[in-house]
Amino acid sequence: MMLKPLLLRLHRWISFTFALPLLVVVVTGLILSFEPATETGRPSVPVDEARIQALLKVADPAGTATGLALRGRDNTLAVGSPRQTVEVDLASGQVRTDGPSTLNALYRWARPVHEHLIGDMGWLVFGSTVALIVVSGLGIAMGWPRFRNTLGGWHAVGAWVMLPLVVLSPLTGLMLSLGLGNGGGFGGGAGGGRATLSEAVTMIARQHDVADLAQIRNRGGRFMARVVVGNTPVTYIVSKAGLQPLPTNWPRSLHEGTWNTVWGPLANAAVSVLFIGLIATGGTIWLRRTLRQRRIRAEKRALALQASGTRA
Repeated sequence: MMLKPLLLRLHRWISFTFALPLLVVVVTGLILSFEPATETGRPSVPVDEARIQALLKVADPAGTATGLALRGRDNTLAVGSPRQTVEVDLASGQVRTDGPSTLNALYRWARPVHEHLIGDMGWLVFGSTVALIVVSGLGIAMGWPRFRNTLGGWHAVGAWVMLPLVVLSPLTGLMLSLGLGNGGGFGGGAGGGRATLSEAVTMIARQHDVADLAQIRNRGGRFMARVVVGNTPVTYIVSKAGLQPLPTNWPRSLHEGTWNTVWGPLANAAVSVLFIGLIATGGTIWLRRTLRQRRIRAEKRALALQASGTRA
């Protein structure tokens, strides 16, 4: 079949062209895949509404905060304002002056790199994501591979076995880049006017254990709160009228692994490891092929020189 070699060549060269930015995006994606699980863990110290309200006053005495995050992994309440984020220890009530934890710092580094690489290179992330979808399509077009216990065999079969995740991850990322997964029904909002951050905490405490609160963020001029019920995050719009549940924002939920605090991160980590394996094995296959072709050409030149010398 003459079409398959052409598809294979396109698959190979598109992958080679975008291999480096894709590797950076995938490695940072692997780091971020664990964020939903670590962000939503319950604190190991007792916490209730009164404690959150008291710590909120410590971190934001001027009342200008635009959001907060309860980080159970290191027992802190992070309160964000337009200028800075203040972290308060849940147990002592003291503002942390030693900076973010190593894990928080890692997440803060990984997210902008994952979305923009270096500086404002979001266009390259977008292009690499499109290339990954095209490469996946070319792989599908080449047909189901026969399993061989070789590097190429494992490369092809691994991609096919994990095909739904291989396609879903870049596809949802592309949707987010195009703004198709950012609204999630948020635009309509709840009536009653905008609540304050303190009022938002009170409303959440009426319906949930505040230890299950993951974060409250300012989106579109209103507060959006995420609370973990069991292992499933539930998102609300918060206004003076109360809490309004939002429908699941599937593109973002699937891409970030927030649809379940256990299985979501595991699925994202698995597909990130698979992508790293595909890039590594694909690069190794290309390098072996290139070196073999160079060796064959060198041998042919040597034979040609030897033949010309014999004739002389």
